[in-house]
Amino acid sequence: MAGKRIIKKRFSKIEIKFVTCYNNAMKNNNYKTNTISHRSIPTAITEALRERILNGDLQGGIQLKQEELALQFNVSMSALREALKNLEAEDLVKFYPNRGAIVSELSAEEAREIFDIRQFLEIGALELSVPQLTTIDLEEAAIVLKQLENERNSSQWGELNKQFHEILYRQARRPRLLKLIQVMHNNVERYMRLYLVSMNYQLTSQKQHWDLLNACKNKDAKLAKKILKKHMADASERLSEFLS
Repeated sequence: MAGKRIIKKRFSKIEIKFVTCYNNAMKNNNYKTNTISHRSIPTAITEALRERILNGDLQGGIQLKQEELALQFNVSMSALREALKNLEAEDLVKFYPNRGAIVSELSAEEAREIFDIRQFLEIGALELSVPQLTTIDLEEAAIVLKQLENERNSSQWGELNKQFHEILYRQARRPRLLKLIQVMHNNVERYMRLYLVSMNYQLTSQKQHWDLLNACKNKDAKLAKKILKKHMADASERLSEFLS
């Protein structure tokens, strides 16, 4: 059962130091208000926990012991709970009666639904962005794709893949839309990172990336949307099959 598993792997010294330094800096900065301090520390914890979930160190079904985490990060329980609530809003953590916070698991049906939502959001962002993409944007996207060609680390591959798509959407200039895309992306990204090699998806994905970039270079929004839709449909099908 999901609730019977607990955290076995401690957070790295770098992650703990990151949050602790953030904590101390806020406490020592006398001209900052308590409200800013209270808001910034949970954000730092949220980022550290999110990355551990995305890279697979905290897998779906693991129970997050709040007292243990607060001690490791050297923060208050209220700051930790706020961070966990942030992750709950991103569907990365769920709360259960008498069990507390659990890293959420993703079913095949949920994966398909998330990709359906992503299609609507990302195709819309791409349509807005393509006409406004600059030479610098396109060059930056090409650099990321070249890095992807030789990347064998699944976590780094996932991060570069995310960067590529973010570059192509950035000129949509819709912060709320891009934030929603990021949240939806994170929900499937952790599984894409973990199972990327098993799904044998890199070569197909990379070809579609180059086709997408070329369509963007030609300012062909219609073709770019068609390629992106196929790209996401393929990823959805492969991940859903793997999770079934």
